[in-house]
Amino acid sequence: MTHLRYEALAKRNLWDELIQIRDQQRKDKESAVFVVSGDDLPWEVNPMGIMRWYTHPEVHDTAVRSLIFYVQKIPPGSRSGLLKFPGGQVIHILEGKGHTVIDGVKFHWEAGDVLQLPMRWDGIVHQHFNDDPKNPAGFLAVQANFVHSLGVDKGQGFELLAPCPEYQEKARAGRRQAREKTD
Repeated sequence: MTHLRYEALAKRNLWDELIQIRDQQRKDKESAVFVVSGDDLPWEVNPMGIMRWYTHPEVHDTAVRSLIFYVQKIPPGSRSGLLKFPGGQVIHILEGKGHTVIDGVKFHWEAGDVLQLPMRWDGIVHQHFNDDPKNPAGFLAVQANFVHSLGVDKGQGFELLAPCPEYQEKARAGRRQAREKTD
């Protein structure tokens, strides 16, 4: 295996490849999006909740790709998915009131607060809850984008432990539609 790797690397000029990457990055910056308008972004229902992604490791047209940045809504009385991840995220509460459980400890928040999810060696387990049965809660979340350098796990794991109710309902509705098509 080592000999094959050596032969493959010997056929390449890694300096030139680095220059090609630089040139491509410069070209990409010429047409990069500098203002990301929320009106131009779809809402996504995924296992963690209802989210709108402003920057993401797989969105390549933004001027800054070093951050992961999204807005999340939690419907009245609902909750996000339960996630184990490395941490290192800062959350600004935009609307509503609720709480977040981090490794079994409850932290209350309301609009205007900033919640900090710590980065821990073994990762953290967290979930957000909207404590208002009548009004939505919403927050903006940002973290460093290390996905392509350290991996999504960042050595601590990235595991969905339980999906949010909205995603479960979307999945049930999809299964109902599939059954209706076959009947």
